Amino acid sequence: MARPYDPGPKQFVFAVGDGNDQHVSVGDPQEAYTAFSAFFQGREADTYRIEDEAARQSLVLMPGLGVISRIREADQPRSEHLRIDRVNRCLTGAMLFFENGYAGLDSFGQWFSDLADLDAAPEARGAARAATFTTEAAAIVEVARIWAASGFVDPSDRYFVFFGSRNVDEDRAERAELLQLIEFLGLERVDAPAEAAGGEVWVRTDPRLDTEFARWS
Repeated sequence: MARPYDPGPKQFVFAVGDGNDQHVSVGDPQEAYTAFSAFFQGREADTYRIEDEAARQSLVLMPGLGVISRIREADQPRSEHLRIDRVNRCLTGAMLFFENGYAGLDSFGQWFSDLADLDAAPEARGAARAATFTTEAAAIVEVARIWAASGFVDPSDRYFVFFGSRNVDEDRAERAELLQLIEFLGLERVDAPAEAAGGEVWVRTDPRLDTEFARWS
């Protein structure tokens, strides 16, 4: 059961730009998600906007373009943009926003402050994202985020496996980012077993990663 908003209820505005905005008052994130899911699935629109007016934060979903934007107007105003490859990621992002607002999407993927960056090839986006991490601590957190999305520890407990059961055409931007961060951190990449999926990346376990990975497990 979702934890109730405190203080609650909480108000959101759902909009698609046609003037027929929907104002909802909800007691918890699940109730908000249920209301927005019905709103989202009941319309055909280029852009869907969720506004938390009290917090001065919003989430903009553009499924046709494969883009999500998050906007924070208070406390160091900022907007960031994310490329998505599946429409259902829109609803997943919405749930995270209902749970923890702008910050709830921190670990959702590769965010860029410039919308134009999303037009770059996946490998270029990944390299650009990796270059933003200039300290070991921040790079380890980012590697853990990537691993948590689709990774596992192999049965021997000697290797961390990223992009489990994925092929090389999937997760291209995040794979490019990971490979650069592996080099930055001096991690040991090993050859995947012959039976592994073509897109998997295998890395020897490292004490620097253990604590952070455990936190994401």
